[in-house]
Amino acid sequence: MLRSLKFTLASFFLTIVPNVGLAQDNIITLEGSVSGGIFEPIKIALPDFILSSGIDSNFMTDFMVVLENDLENTGLFKKINKSAYLSKISEFDAPVQYSDWSLINASVLLTGELEQKSPIDFEIKFRIWDIVSQNKLGKGLKFEAKISNWRRVAHKVADEIYNRVTGEGPYFDSKLVFVAESGPKNKRVKRIALMDQDGANVKFLTDGKHIVLKPMFSPDSKSILFTSYRSGLPRVYRKDLNSGTETTFRTLPGMTFSPRYSPDGQHMLLSITDKMNTDIYKVSLASGKKTRLTKDRAIDTAPSFSPNGRKVVFESDRSLTQQLYIMNSNGSDIKRITFGKGRYAEPAWSPRGDLIAFTKMVDGFFHIGVIKPDGTGEKILTKSSKDQAPTWSPNGRVIMFYRETLGRRGAPSIYMIDVTGANLRKMRTGSYFASDPSWSALLN
Repeated sequence: MLRSLKFTLASFFLTIVPNVGLAQDNIITLEGSVSGGIFEPIKIALPDFILSSGIDSNFMTDFMVVLENDLENTGLFKKINKSAYLSKISEFDAPVQYSDWSLINASVLLTGELEQKSPIDFEIKFRIWDIVSQNKLGKGLKFEAKISNWRRVAHKVADEIYNRVTGEGPYFDSKLVFVAESGPKNKRVKRIALMDQDGANVKFLTDGKHIVLKPMFSPDSKSILFTSYRSGLPRVYRKDLNSGTETTFRTLPGMTFSPRYSPDGQHMLLSITDKMNTDIYKVSLASGKKTRLTKDRAIDTAPSFSPNGRKVVFESDRSLTQQLYIMNSNGSDIKRITFGKGRYAEPAWSPRGDLIAFTKMVDGFFHIGVIKPDGTGEKILTKSSKDQAPTWSPNGRVIMFYRETLGRRGAPSIYMIDVTGANLRKMRTGSYFASDPSWSALLN
């Protein structure tokens, strides 16, 4: 059963209210199969919502475009052209004519109603229908929100459809922070930017006066860690996304870089280069107290916590080549987990805990891949002249990374790919080149 949910984001207020008496959740398993290596996406019918009390058709059209794009960009859904529809949805509570939707090969149907509640508020009610079993797919829902936040509501509706049909956790209602780049390759201006996961609402967080690298979201998506050359050397900064305030960690010696939050948001891992040695430290964000986790003459960097906070994966050249290692969160019991040909770097632990994404360099190519924490099951997902910096979707199903073309005019762009290796696609980032993505958790 879905839970009632309330959350606030700036001035945004949204409630999700289950409609009493509708069917319990279930998952469609009759389509989306693989036959002869060709995936058949789930066919979904998305008729226009019923409009009432001041909502105009342009609002509905914009809303539906966002919803449709979310679903189709997964590669798991294909919308049916409205010209093929045999039925119209004229009333929200009218019985569904299953045969009319079955004849056009629909597996899923979405019906809904939009209503303006005040000059600044609107309401949407919707139901998801399993045409194959001729039943509702879970409970009907009602969302109430500010009209100015309609895009986020569209993402929430798409998340509900995706979750109920596939059984996977939602991820559309999330953010992305990345490095936006502009200008010629030898004089590139780099700014940290924030946007919705579909590329909308780009907002700059730094001014471009200094080189910035590797922004990382906090678990609650309210702040980021990043590396800046503001002082002339790489130093880690923390930025609060609500107030815009920035802090650095002045008590930390030497050069600091590759920061990442702990799952509880109370600590960070980072690398410190001091006295010609680079090791991994855990630092309390409240007190600044640091604990050294690695003590080796090699370069130890790019640490990432497991979701439960008990383990840390990192890269090191202690075996004379870049490889991935796992240790306990106190620095004990260090074990190497990669032994394949080539070099491994930039590990990122999946939110599910079952896989670690990485960058691999071998035979002149860069790859994004995944491996189990015990070092088994390595799978390569991509291959290009330069693929780097994997980051996970909130549900652990999709990986984003950046790909850079070679040559004098080479420039980076953000891509995403399913963990199976399917559905590679380029992300929209406005008119900017883009690198170093970090995906937020699902927004509250």
